[in-house]
Amino acid sequence: MSELKNKQLASIQKFWDAFRSCVEEHRVDSGRSAYYVRWAQAFFRFIPGKRLRDRTRDDIEIFLTDLSKRPGTGDWQVKQAELALKILYEVFLPNYAPVNSPEGSRKANEGEAEGPGPKKELSRDRAVPGEVERLFAHLVGAMKTEIRSRHYSIRTESSYIDWVRRFIAFHDYTDPKHLDATKAVKEYLEYLAVERSVAANTQNQALNALVFLYNNVLKRPFGELETFVRAKRPQRLPEVMTREEVQALFDDMEGVTLLMAGLMYGGGLRLMECVRLRVMDLDFGRRQIMVRDGKGQKDRVTMLSEKFSGPLQEHLARVRAIFDEDRAKGVPGVYMWPALARKYPKAALEWKWQYVFPAKSLSVDPRSATVRRHHISENLIQKAVKEAADRSGINKRISCHTLRHSFATHLLEARYDIRTVQELLGHADVSTTMIYTHVLNRPGLSIMSPADF
Repeated sequence: MSELKNKQLASIQKFWDAFRSCVEEHRVDSGRSAYYVRWAQAFFRFIPGKRLRDRTRDDIEIFLTDLSKRPGTGDWQVKQAELALKILYEVFLPNYAPVNSPEGSRKANEGEAEGPGPKKELSRDRAVPGEVERLFAHLVGAMKTEIRSRHYSIRTESSYIDWVRRFIAFHDYTDPKHLDATKAVKEYLEYLAVERSVAANTQNQALNALVFLYNNVLKRPFGELETFVRAKRPQRLPEVMTREEVQALFDDMEGVTLLMAGLMYGGGLRLMECVRLRVMDLDFGRRQIMVRDGKGQKDRVTMLSEKFSGPLQEHLARVRAIFDEDRAKGVPGVYMWPALARKYPKAALEWKWQYVFPAKSLSVDPRSATVRRHHISENLIQKAVKEAADRSGINKRISCHTLRHSFATHLLEARYDIRTVQELLGHADVSTTMIYTHVLNRPGLSIMSPADF
């Protein structure tokens, strides 16, 4: 009996470990993923004896309502618990989405929650975790198929499907093919702009997702939308650090995050371009970095800073040890693009294809469900840069992308040709690169203040 119990406990622990990996793959920092697991476990214990696969939408609503009334529980914790259940049912257990009772469906559509207490005000496009997958499993599956057949990134897939969930919830879980497409989309976009006050880019992203849904999945293009209320698009100049501020930032960083920040500043890399670097992309002899499948699925070559070349080689020696250990344990190889994986089936196990900045732990591939070592979470470097900027006293809005802005500006300040900078940044149009001339303070590229005449 004890042996059987130990096996059951091990199986349960394996389940929650896999869920935690899934949470981290869903862009949750490894330092916070344990809290998401605890919320899911709390929901599991909330109704003893009822399996997760048998939970209803009512059960989720009751749990969240009860949680919001507990002393010392903040709104942010309720939202965190809701996101944990969203990942559990929409990502981790897509085949076990909660079932729903007719009575619960009516109350959820009216914005009511079971249990005592006042009715909670909810946004109209808030989708109950797993509900869209339950009602429209075929639609969600078709959406994923169309996105993946076009080789869109996992981020685009997650974003588009989430907008479809919100759109369906906004229209009371009505099948999108039964809606007047033009009217329904226009109404939702205006809701985002007027009531939710979203940014212009957010509204445009929602529009792109819905256009993709109707054009490629439902095969019902709705053509040109009539004029609708658009969120105002702000005209902003890039935030740029001085060279002294960049050095001060680096002085407050260490380890892998310092190395990644140095590569982003030294080569003008975007955050995800740096995170996704592979060993074969580095050419130490020519001091070059090959950026593959960058924004717009474009490759380009940029510089490998000599200052960070030595530390990078030392880092790769440590990564090689991790790689050898994984091979000895039989861990599946690194993620490969599907076409490459078919053409070179053994490439995933080769050293040259490994990530330069691998994660510390294994995680679940959200598409294939394979447990492998993925690249490092971008949240780690984002947090490290922000905290270093605060410690160094830089009174600017500093992010990882600020390093790329500073790279371009400092090259132009050094009087390098703007077309050269354009190529290094990977801009399709030089007008995009021209924005960096607006923040310069050099004769010939800007005018002098009359106070300095």
